[in-house]
Amino acid sequence: MTPLRENNAPFQATIHRVTGETRVDLSLSLHGTGVCELDFPVPFLRHMLHLFAVHGRFDLKIAADGDIDVDDHHLVEDIGLSLGRALHQALGDKKGIRRYGERHTPMDETLARAVVDLSGRPAFVLQGEIPAERIGTFPTELVSEFFKSFVNEGRLNLHLAILYGENSHHMVEALFKATAAALREAVVVEANGVLSSKGVLE
Repeated sequence: MTPLRENNAPFQATIHRVTGETRVDLSLSLHGTGVCELDFPVPFLRHMLHLFAVHGRFDLKIAADGDIDVDDHHLVEDIGLSLGRALHQALGDKKGIRRYGERHTPMDETLARAVVDLSGRPAFVLQGEIPAERIGTFPTELVSEFFKSFVNEGRLNLHLAILYGENSHHMVEALFKATAAALREAVVVEANGVLSSKGVLE
């Protein structure tokens, strides 16, 4: 991978987001080594984003807090929004990137698929159901909420599928790993110019 592009974004971004419900400070480097520092009070999401950083080889730092005395929803959503915004900013004008990525990822008895297009247009599809209502204390309905938020601010197509499996933890873990690996493929610099007949990816 090329770590920098001349006269363009250096594949990294920092986001500071504060609302009446949450505070998120996040930095992302897309061409990193998987270095990860996560400090926020949602343990299962910390675990998933650690996997995301390692398997995407992204450097990711998040310090966040929010009204988790209500529930985890606001903080999970806003971390997703912040990560998506960082992705969009870090990509700059997207010159030279591969744009597309696809990965099938097994996790023991589970197989998941992620397909990515860094098109500039948000679209999210998740096929398959997570059988458990909670993994530990984490509501599994927040998995799709996280990815929706990430996709909307990241302005990408993300098509996820749980092809089969039994264990809910394995299913979610496979989704995060597959997404990271597909993104890693999509952000590789392999050419000049923008891979679009329109000449732009916005």
